[in-house]
Amino acid sequence: MDQDPAARAEHDARTPPPRGAHRVLVALSLGIALLGAGLDQLTKAVVQDTMELGQTIDVIGSALQWHYILNSGAAFSIGTSVTWLFTIIMAVVVIYVVTLLRKVRSVWWAIALGGLLAGATGNLIDRLFRDPSFGMGHVVDFIAVPHFAIFNVADSFVVCSMIGICVLLFRGIGLDGLPTQEKESPPAEEAGDA
Repeated sequence: MDQDPAARAEHDARTPPPRGAHRVLVALSLGIALLGAGLDQLTKAVVQDTMELGQTIDVIGSALQWHYILNSGAAFSIGTSVTWLFTIIMAVVVIYVVTLLRKVRSVWWAIALGGLLAGATGNLIDRLFRDPSFGMGHVVDFIAVPHFAIFNVADSFVVCSMIGICVLLFRGIGLDGLPTQEKESPPAEEAGDA
């Protein structure tokens, strides 16, 4: 017996994806994270191998430059004396995002969390393994645009992913891909009895 398309679509939206689909979404997130963190580390290695610390190269005039610096703090070099704190925060973010992946049932959330994981991992690698010491490493930053902090590929992944996460939250889309109001409101039969 055929259902009408609207009823079938609503049933499909409420039915969780098969277990294999969840594995694909986790693989998508981890793939984005690996590629993003790899791209971040590759670009940082190229900058370190081809530029002198403090050197600036015009890419698109003064609108986009490569300006090689080492950053022991956060954006705009805030908190340069508490590098260890940023290392701990990044490690917590990485662990938290990995635990969230167990709940992901949405392609958009998988992409956003994969990007966030890429950025946090890329900068965490710097904090853990770059000079001056383990856990106190300075992050390689090199992308310079006017009137903004100098940043790197990992930072770009974090910012773009956080924008995506904000859009998903603003639209009320949960990790499972369903609108959050559907989960919060009681079923129609129970609401009518009250």
